Amino acid sequence: MNPTYDVAVIGGGIVGAAIARLLGGTPLSTVLVEGRDDVGDGTSKANTAILHTGFDAKPGTLESELVARGYHLLGSYASEVGIPVERTGALLVAWTEEQLASLPSLLEKAEKNGYRACRLVDADEVYRRVSALAAGALGALTVPGESIICTWTTNLALATDAVNRGVTLLRGKRVTGVTGGALRFDDGSSVAARWVINAAGLGADKIDELFGYDRFTVTPRRGELFVFDKLARPLVPVIVLPVPSKVGKGVLVSPTIYGNVMLGPTAEDLDDRTATGTSEEGFAFLRTKGAELMPTLLDEEVTASYAGLRAAIDRDDYLISLDEDQRYLLVGGIRSTGLTAGMAIAEHVVSLLSDHLDVSARPGLPPPPRMPNIGEAGVRPYQDAALIAADPAYGQIVCFCERVTRGEIRDAFASPIPPAGLEGLRRRTRAMNGRCQGFYCGAEVQALIENEGETR
Repeated sequence: MNPTYDVAVIGGGIVGAAIARLLGGTPLSTVLVEGRDDVGDGTSKANTAILHTGFDAKPGTLESELVARGYHLLGSYASEVGIPVERTGALLVAWTEEQLASLPSLLEKAEKNGYRACRLVDADEVYRRVSALAAGALGALTVPGESIICTWTTNLALATDAVNRGVTLLRGKRVTGVTGGALRFDDGSSVAARWVINAAGLGADKIDELFGYDRFTVTPRRGELFVFDKLARPLVPVIVLPVPSKVGKGVLVSPTIYGNVMLGPTAEDLDDRTATGTSEEGFAFLRTKGAELMPTLLDEEVTASYAGLRAAIDRDDYLISLDEDQRYLLVGGIRSTGLTAGMAIAEHVVSLLSDHLDVSARPGLPPPPRMPNIGEAGVRPYQDAALIAADPAYGQIVCFCERVTRGEIRDAFASPIPPAGLEGLRRRTRAMNGRCQGFYCGAEVQALIENEGETR
């Protein structure tokens, strides 16, 4: 018979994994349910990967509170477990007189949100910091705390920590029904839980309907991005943010933790919750914006393009609500800021549960995991002579574009949450993620995947 868990968390993205991790540190039995074959395979895998200070959040909202708190929580956790972070800082650049006039109000908003490190700078200072910008910048607001982070490692670290703490992870289990405390899955199986937490991202409204609600609708908002070759990185030493408008935050140019440069995202509301393909229209838009922001960037090679779907809802704040009668808690409307706010959202959720469940700290927890470094700012295995001397597999490069070794691929499959396939391996190691996109190493990587699958 299936066990009955104290809590079932639906959704293995960053928010769901963070909640499961925190519950794993309590006496409660917890199961983390993910509809896809791997954690972090939905909205969480494809975003702008920025650790936000929360300077531009709407003051007084739950989102502003949790992003500010999450910034510090995730920053500390990243140092503890080895999530790659680079403290690059950001410039919010004004290109028109109207945008320039709005900068003081954005500075005031940042201060209302408790972030007081922003400064107004003139055009000379803008070009001193980012000389490759197009002509015509009038000034900027500095945001020194904005940072780039590895969203893939963040998600995997939180989920691994949860599993190490005793949380049961179920992958490939899409929830199709709720009967009493039982969740029914698309494969005909089910699991019972006394409480259910809905952190299903793009599917959060559909899960909410299973509990009898009709209070919000998720609109998939596609964001397409270009990834430029590592040779472009010197052009973009800091994150270059647009001044937000009534229609959104706009397109940014940012370095990535992997040594590339990113341009995007677009913002297109869709009906299809699976439409993660790129489009000709999106590419044309990004090229136009790139020419306006940094024309020399377009002379560099584009090594990849991708699209992510954000879970937009018809309100400007998170929707977190507890239903005591049904023992159900909704965590909805978590947009791209969920990367930064995830650990704080987990704190908030557990505090809401504290009146109903024993969420006291459980003694004897295992230490947090130490994640493999896939960021360029730290030492990679192929650069570590001592590591290679102890295990030559770390000196055997398989993916030459990204310098991924046989030892790293082996370790990924031996980890508490091994990849379900090639895409999961990409997110754990960067294999086949470089300029050749697997043309050179694809066959060998696939052979290693098949071999590891046979030996598990």
